[in-house]
Amino acid sequence: MKTTNLNRRSVLASAVAASALAVLPRAAMAKELMRMSTLGPGTTPNLVMTTFANIINRELPDYEIQVNATGAATRHVLEVAQGKTAFCMTSPALQALMSNQKAMFAKMDQAPELAKKLRAVLNFPMGVYHIATYESSGISSIEDVRGKRVFLGPPGGAAYSTMARLFKAVAGLEAGTDYEAVKLGWDAAAASFQDGNLDVYCNPTNAPSPVLTQIAVTNEVRFLGIPEDKLASEGVQALVNRPGFGLGILPAGVYGDNQKNTSDMTTLRVTVGIVTNESADEAMVYEMTKAFFAGVAEMGDSAPWLKAVNPDAAVADINMPLHPGALRALEELGVSIPDAARM
Repeated sequence: MKTTNLNRRSVLASAVAASALAVLPRAAMAKELMRMSTLGPGTTPNLVMTTFANIINRELPDYEIQVNATGAATRHVLEVAQGKTAFCMTSPALQALMSNQKAMFAKMDQAPELAKKLRAVLNFPMGVYHIATYESSGISSIEDVRGKRVFLGPPGGAAYSTMARLFKAVAGLEAGTDYEAVKLGWDAAAASFQDGNLDVYCNPTNAPSPVLTQIAVTNEVRFLGIPEDKLASEGVQALVNRPGFGLGILPAGVYGDNQKNTSDMTTLRVTVGIVTNESADEAMVYEMTKAFFAGVAEMGDSAPWLKAVNPDAAVADINMPLHPGALRALEELGVSIPDAARM
């Protein structure tokens, strides 16, 4: 009976879809459909890139961008380099690793050549790494993570690698040995932490993060940071000095009264960006870049989290060539283009 019902639903759904397509105007049918891959909801990349897609879909009738918010940035950037996806989020650090065949790309002989096929559209500040726990857990420092269930980031991704290295640099803790590195995607991890199934949840995002804000409304939370006596250590400095990285501050009280930190926490900050393939149409990328920044400017005070996303920030920490279309758009917007962003 269940199978019959499902089949009927499928037939009805197909008929409805066919009818809808039949009445669409011909111009709508001619839209170029493209996929843009990013991190899960609640992260800065998801917010910025969903806004990018919404602006393009509204202002440029010839294009439609569909946002894919599943999977890790490592896989996304390979798909763009291979021409399977139009746009994705990447970072200066990930670009450096891919170009030099290191870390998650160490066993991928084609990684350096694929990296050469990537072109930047724009960069933007992703925010700071949040290392969150519930006050009731008794965890007050990274050293207390031993034996706990921890989400570092999706396995194989840059966030996972960064947090695993930070925990080792600060407390000598090894993922999978000293604590359980839970393997989940961004969406599932946020839900799992909210349900109390994770002891520690890591997320690189601007503060206040929508996901953590929602949790802090009804729960006392604490954020872990890098102790002052570890800031100059070799391991921490190796992370801080990577392309696109630096030290950042997570302010006390940014999540309201239920945030139990009494002082600001020092953590890592990171820059990320939107990239496309070298073969992407120049006129298209030009139009999209101009439309996006015009749309962001119009949003003004209605979206304060977008204030840091501006044309000048589009070339911050950049270490790959800009796509010719983006280069032309940013030059017209008065941006001073660094040599690293030129071919």
